[in-house]
Amino acid sequence: MAERLLIMRHGEAAPGHPDPQRPLTAQGRREVTRVAGWLAGRDDLPVARLRLLASPYVRAQQTAELVAGTLGCKIESLSIITPDDPPAAVVDWLLEQEGDGPLLVVSHMPLVGALTGLLVEGRAERGHGFPTAAVAELEADVLAAGCARLVRFTSPVDLA
Repeated sequence: MAERLLIMRHGEAAPGHPDPQRPLTAQGRREVTRVAGWLAGRDDLPVARLRLLASPYVRAQQTAELVAGTLGCKIESLSIITPDDPPAAVVDWLLEQEGDGPLLVVSHMPLVGALTGLLVEGRAERGHGFPTAAVAELEADVLAAGCARLVRFTSPVDLA
């Protein structure tokens, strides 16, 4: 059975320093709320089994909180999905999660683009550009490099 993986970039964040402490803007909250409502309204996504994983950075945690509040799921923090973490390490982690239900990973550019590229094309540098709060939806029999198929790519403007 094909595994489902959703890779989401956090909503728009305020400028500032240090980077891990940057919060969502009001626009970022609106973007995430729109996408979370779309996810909740889908009948092809088994939300009851969804694992929601988020980077420990403030903007990703805030994004995950908004999504979790809408979908009714818990947030797991994952330290290996910050902006500059290697996508290969995330793929290794994903392989260990096989059969644990659909996953929603909330992270950052450039990781979300590189991870999508690695899973779909087999090469991190072939990744997608992600607007804020965009979601790439992948399916694969095995979540390994080059083994996934991009099923859907949705950004908040697609839902307006």
